Amino acid sequence: MFTRRHSATRVFFAILILSLAPFSVALAKKKPPAHPININTAGSSDLQHVPGIGPSTAQKILDTRKSYGAFKSVDDLLSIKGIGPKKLEKMRKYLTVGKPSSKKQSNSPQTAAAPAKPPPAKPPAKQTGTPAPTASDDEEP
Repeated sequence: MFTRRHSATRVFFAILILSLAPFSVALAKKKPPAHPININTAGSSDLQHVPGIGPSTAQKILDTRKSYGAFKSVDDLLSIKGIGPKKLEKMRKYLTVGKPSSKKQSNSPQTAAAPAKPPPAKPPAKQTGTPAPTASDDEEP
C-alpha cells in the first residue's frame, strides 16, 4: 500500500501541476493579430503573432522568402516543412500577400524641388586639317 509520504508527494505534484496549468494555457494561446500579416514584408516577430507560427517556422518563412523571392499566394507556405494543409487553414485568416515593400525614395526639399538635369550637351566636333565640304563646293561652276 501507499504510505503517507507517497500520498503527500502525489498531492504536492498535483497541486504544482494545477497551479501551473493556467500559465501553460496562457502561453499556448496567442492573441491573434488584429489585422492580417503580409508574409512578404513581415519580420520574424510579426509572423510569430500568428497562431501556429513560432520562432522556427517564422525563420523558415523568412529564409524561403529570401531564397525564392516574394510569395505569390498564402498557399506558397505549403512548400515550407512543418506547414501542412490543416495548419495553413488555421493560419490563413491571419495572413495576406501583398507586394514586397520597395525602398522609399527620399522626398527631401532639395530633391523634390530640383528638376531633373538634362544630359550634358555634346561638345562640337573638332575639325581636322581638311575642312568639311559645303553645299557650294559640291556644285560645279
